Amino acid sequence: MTRFLLFVCEFLSSDPQAASPYFVFLSAEGDDVCLVLFQISRKDFHGFKNLFHRFLQVKGPSVDWPKINRPPEESIQPYEKIKTKGLPDNITASLNKLAVVKLNGGLGTSMGCKGPKSLISVRNENTFLDLTVQQIEHLNKTYNASVPLVLMNSFNTDEDTKKILQKYKHHRVNIHTFNQSRYPRINKESLLPVAKNMGMSGDNAEAWYPPGHGDIYASFYNSGLLDKLIAEGKEYIFVSNIDNLGATVDLFILQHLMSQPEDKRCEFIMEVTDKTRADVKGGTLIQYKDHLRLLEIAQVPKAHVDEFKSVTKFKIFNTNNLWISLPAIKRLQDKNAMDLEIIVNPKTLDGGLNVIQLETAVGAAIKSFNNAMGVNVPRSRFLPVKTSSDLLLVMSNLYSMDAGSLTMSEKREFPTTPHVKLGSSFTKVHDFLARFESIPDMLELDHLTVSGDVTFGKNVSLKGTVIIIANHGDRIDIPAGAMLENKIVSGNLRILDH
Repeated sequence: MTRFLLFVCEFLSSDPQAASPYFVFLSAEGDDVCLVLFQISRKDFHGFKNLFHRFLQVKGPSVDWPKINRPPEESIQPYEKIKTKGLPDNITASLNKLAVVKLNGGLGTSMGCKGPKSLISVRNENTFLDLTVQQIEHLNKTYNASVPLVLMNSFNTDEDTKKILQKYKHHRVNIHTFNQSRYPRINKESLLPVAKNMGMSGDNAEAWYPPGHGDIYASFYNSGLLDKLIAEGKEYIFVSNIDNLGATVDLFILQHLMSQPEDKRCEFIMEVTDKTRADVKGGTLIQYKDHLRLLEIAQVPKAHVDEFKSVTKFKIFNTNNLWISLPAIKRLQDKNAMDLEIIVNPKTLDGGLNVIQLETAVGAAIKSFNNAMGVNVPRSRFLPVKTSSDLLLVMSNLYSMDAGSLTMSEKREFPTTPHVKLGSSFTKVHDFLARFESIPDMLELDHLTVSGDVTFGKNVSLKGTVIIIANHGDRIDIPAGAMLENKIVSGNLRILDH
């Protein structure tokens, strides 16, 4: 018997202003009918309804591969070309038209932490959020400007983040927050929502999800904060992931935006950078149907995935550092004219149930904006901390910190960072920190692989290529003061107190 889904929207409240409409999912197979009733905010409901409807309509890949072309040369400007234009005597006027938005919806679970990822300490006891506030406060003090910080939270991070914000009351930065939407996860087989009620505890804890950072446009618009910032004279937002420590406000890109003629004003800039072997899955810019478009690996037909990963054909990838016009967002949202490609993200819940969550990417909107362009920026503007391996890099002497910003040490002979791969014993931040009495000297390191039960004493120095492998049942203690240069260490090495 063919399984099918009927999607029915029904407002049971007679009050048209009611904030809590209901929506109904109906599923039928033979004579069996399942009815699931939810109560959800009106705006979240409409957003999910539209996304789910589009998901049912779309068949096959979202791109026709033969129609993909490389972007025209002029559509992706080298950063150095923009930088040569210089800055005006008074950059404050431009800064006062800017707001900084950090995507703050993620949890630190992949690094073994509870709560918002932005509250993980990454450098000298400073969290991602601490560093962000320090950066913007320094900007405002240096240029006598009023750049606000906006945090897009999720239902996972909102409460904990708001508690922490109290500590910044006396900093010179105005902080605003808004929440992205909450959508129901869908059973992969039945296409029914997993949730049994609106609760977020017990069996229902895994039933809901924030629908990706592409939700920023609708949730920002719906929150009222978009109109508030426009009324305050803000013209652009700089959007980035809060765990990208390289994503600071760049005055040259800002001035490039502000110096354009009104009739040719660029409404969207995507910062891209040169792809390496470590970035083969990153989204890239293409020319498609006379528009710049972000192509994600999830949209690529299986037969062309290897071609997509090629570093010769697709030479750049999206850093997710974006500069976007506020009036343009409002115009597109007013007209409901932003058609973002759907990313179907499969998940397996703790109980083994296979579900899907429908998401969108913030960069996918580039095709909807006028005079959109890419800027090929230095790799230093892409410094994400996704794993403990990344954390080791940013905690080391490879970087120095000033006013919340990390810069590569001048003592490092190469501009690229070492390739670091730490094993599963280092995955959780707590375990990672316990294995280092102090962070090693890594200024001359090219490659580090560590596997198994390994600890590092104080003042260890790593140079060249270092591989340390402790087999199952073995333990390796790198002694204090050790200098390893182009070494492979394996077997069992214990340093005992006496």
